[in-house]
Amino acid sequence: MPVDGRSPRALLPRRQRGWRGRLNTTLDLIRANPTGRVALKIFIGILGALVVTVGIALIPLPGPGWLLVIAGLGVWAVEFHWARRLLAFTRRHVNAWTRWVTSRSLPVRFVLGLVGLVFVSVVVWLSLKYSLGIDVVARALHYLATH
Repeated sequence: MPVDGRSPRALLPRRQRGWRGRLNTTLDLIRANPTGRVALKIFIGILGALVVTVGIALIPLPGPGWLLVIAGLGVWAVEFHWARRLLAFTRRHVNAWTRWVTSRSLPVRFVLGLVGLVFVSVVVWLSLKYSLGIDVVARALHYLATH
């Protein structure tokens, strides 16, 4: 124990505590070795590409497509400077959009939500129609006409 009575953990900077501090320390140890640095870049590159690819595949479907693309960008940002800049750009614009939308009146937010819902519905309909051959609109109209 140090002379002033504080534990060694209390002497660490605040940002170095917890799981993020352990992760940063581990990554720094890996980067200290030339082989580890190359292996880490390759691993992060492949993992980020996998997450981004799955996210891109899920964008036209209902689900977390864009969230996975941004998560993959976050994985790449661990090791690549261009990804850190692109992630910061994305965060700034998402925050600006969120601030703008929340500063609008309730009817405007309702219309924006409705436009988003229509857009997602059209994307899902077109995805089902052209990728799986299922025309939901034609089936619904046929059902309504026969019942």
